[in-house]
Amino acid sequence: GAAARGALPLPCLLLLLLPAAGAEPELRFRPPAEAPVRLFTEPELARYDGHQEGQPIYLAVKGVVFDVTSGKEFYGKGAPYNALVGKDSTRGVAKMSLDPADLTHDTTGLTEEELKSLDDIFNNVYKAKYPIVGYTSRRILNEDGSPNLDFKPEDQPHFSIKDEF
Repeated sequence: GAAARGALPLPCLLLLLLPAAGAEPELRFRPPAEAPVRLFTEPELARYDGHQEGQPIYLAVKGVVFDVTSGKEFYGKGAPYNALVGKDSTRGVAKMSLDPADLTHDTTGLTEEELKSLDDIFNNVYKAKYPIVGYTSRRILNEDGSPNLDFKPEDQPHFSIKDEF
């Protein structure tokens, strides 16, 4: 009839209601401590290189992806450390190098000092200042793509977003 003409057919109404109804309880009962672990592939991480206005800026060190957006003046487009973002720059951080050859996850051949420096910067700069948003696929998965059973998320027990800048 005339009344039904303006209304959506029932299947459409159900589709509109279902996602909302399904998502609600899940969010309500999930303990906040269990933040989902997000896996970043290299192409995904590359999207967060500080070149897109309004996009967060991500940097991975030791396979841990940090949101360094609050340090935009260091990591944003044209900033001194922009070469480090949008990828796993573990080697560059260890060697304090912006050489494109060092902007890799590969730590092969690093000296004892470089490895110690890497750990210090990882813990006292990145883990202390920037929230962890995920992990590189290399950190979560084995070479063959199967889940790495030894994977343990990093804890950030002392993390609080401090206004550093």
